[in-house]
Amino acid sequence: MNFLYPSFLFGLLTISVPIAIHLFNFRRTRRVFFTNVALLRTVQTETKSFRRLKHWLILAARCLFLICLVLAFAQPFIPNKNKLGITRQGVTSLYLDNSYSMQNERNAKRYLDIATGKLDELLTLFRNASSLQLLTNDFSAAEQQAGSAEAVRDRVTSIRFAHTPRTLEAVYKRQRNLLASLNPGGRNQLFWFSDFQKSTAGDLSRLNVDTTDQLFIVPLDAQPTKNVYVDSVWLSTPFIRELQNNSVNVKLSNGGRENVKNLPIRLYLDDTQTSTASATIAPGGSATISLNFNVTKKGYHRGRIVFEDFPITFDNQYFFVLEASPAVRVLHLFEQTSGAPNPPSNYIDAVYGNDSLFVRKSFNAQNFDVGQLKETNLVVLEGVSQVNGALRSELERFVRQGGSLTIIPPTNPDMATYGPFLNALGVGGTQRIDQGNLLPVADPDRRNPFFRDVFQESYQSEPLNMPSAAPVWRWNAGNRLLSLRDGSPFLTQSKIGQGTVYMLANPLNSTYGNMAEHALFVPVMYKMAALSVRGQRTAYSFDDALITIPVSSPSERSVYKLKHDKLEIIPVQRIVGNQLLLEMPKSNELATGQEVEAGYYELQLDGKTERLLAFNHGNKESMMDFYSPEELRRTFASQPNIEIFDSIQDNDFVKVLEQENLGHSLWKYFLLAALAFLLIEVGLVRFMKG
Repeated sequence: MNFLYPSFLFGLLTISVPIAIHLFNFRRTRRVFFTNVALLRTVQTETKSFRRLKHWLILAARCLFLICLVLAFAQPFIPNKNKLGITRQGVTSLYLDNSYSMQNERNAKRYLDIATGKLDELLTLFRNASSLQLLTNDFSAAEQQAGSAEAVRDRVTSIRFAHTPRTLEAVYKRQRNLLASLNPGGRNQLFWFSDFQKSTAGDLSRLNVDTTDQLFIVPLDAQPTKNVYVDSVWLSTPFIRELQNNSVNVKLSNGGRENVKNLPIRLYLDDTQTSTASATIAPGGSATISLNFNVTKKGYHRGRIVFEDFPITFDNQYFFVLEASPAVRVLHLFEQTSGAPNPPSNYIDAVYGNDSLFVRKSFNAQNFDVGQLKETNLVVLEGVSQVNGALRSELERFVRQGGSLTIIPPTNPDMATYGPFLNALGVGGTQRIDQGNLLPVADPDRRNPFFRDVFQESYQSEPLNMPSAAPVWRWNAGNRLLSLRDGSPFLTQSKIGQGTVYMLANPLNSTYGNMAEHALFVPVMYKMAALSVRGQRTAYSFDDALITIPVSSPSERSVYKLKHDKLEIIPVQRIVGNQLLLEMPKSNELATGQEVEAGYYELQLDGKTERLLAFNHGNKESMMDFYSPEELRRTFASQPNIEIFDSIQDNDFVKVLEQENLGHSLWKYFLLAALAFLLIEVGLVRFMKG
């Protein structure tokens, strides 16, 4: 038999009080004289013996009462056979998983409610402890302090779902830091109440619990029910035109193990339902649907994908932002005009100057502000005989940072400058050739993604009337978009860094071919411009470690902030080129009372809204795959100081926990015995009369 609070055993010294009273009775006796004491002597002997027996019985009852009362306060127990065992001494750290996956239900009760109920029952085992810590996924400052069971119970009632999932390794490090400060080198214990979702638990093989810590893992034995969530949303085209039919693609995934049939999906734009569709998704599978829409004005439009799916509801809607008709900025740099030596006929300006979608600017290549490259999507370098100095370095930087460059050669290119320039852009082996006869251009590969939507369906298999060209140079790099009949390249596409380089084999001068006057020229130049615009990033996730947002004319001293309703946050940020890099704050990095929610956020600079962004919670929480108790036992089999329970669902969970780890408690029996001896004493005093 062991004692939970052995210091109370000092109370056994109190039995000396009744012993002293009974052994040293200082009451004086009076002598009474009788004429005949023969008979009285016999009666006196019998009364004295009876009284002595009574006093000894009362003494025993009082001593046993005090002994049992002291032992009840010391809380004796019979130790269990489990060598790990729970102790109420040291520091006890309790982790309660309040991630969104805890919205799952069992018997119409949420996992979070089940876990908080069992944690509240567990606190009854530590009602006299003063070193308890409660940790959640919030990682807030209030969770770094230890308190009493009542203080922890008060905090449990105010727990809400947290948007930041935590790996179990991060949870243990957080608990360990507190334990090291409160009880350095001492024996501590940790409890984990969680559904142990595989997608957020992290790499459990890297989790090594200190040998001075006892870890009790209490799984919820979560069941993988159905749960549908939006994986991604993207546009079918690089940009949206107003008053035209557009479509958005939605990839839906089923994170559970139940089949989902004909789930209605609704598309909202600016809070107006614009399209519907249905999806059937197999367990663990995905499906992609297309939703059509049109917009009547330029600018940002707030989109939502909405569906009904229970019991997990935090991912039942997905927010995104569409920008209608964003301008494609084209910078035309020239030295020789397209029509020379014939009468001037500027083909490039004619292509991009007749559509409001494009913002075109033309400059002499030797006399333009290089700062304009920061706001340009596509640079058309036409007829420039030499590329060197600042022009070369700025164009190389422009391409590597994600810009698109189309090179149309002059009639007599200077290979001494073009050679190193093209090599730096990944276009090697360029050689100048003398003008020869015009050669026909071969039919393109219509399966090439570049020519998607260029040819009408009815002409997909018919032969084409292709232009002719007389090349002035030849090279051997890049993805061939068009070739001459002799097999030499005519138009290629090369990727370098984040950017793209297009190479044309001949000048646009009619002496070198009729490409500029052919029907294929306009769609090819349109396609180059369209591909120069990066596909719209429709939405971001709070789980992204770093968010990249394109901004115009940024300053290193600029401080951007995000605003959502009454919430305003200033994330950690830096500017690289034309990109704003943001680090979204975690739960513990927000001010008291602040909480991020999925929805629309305004990116503001000096009080002015620069962009509209949409943020959603990450989809890791949507995957309904959990560790079972058996899997956890196999994972931590090499760590004997970790105990895994089968389930938290049992009604007698705390009772079983106490018996298996604290042993069989005896304090109640000693308390009943103390009351019994007290009643015996009362009975002896009242009814035993001699």
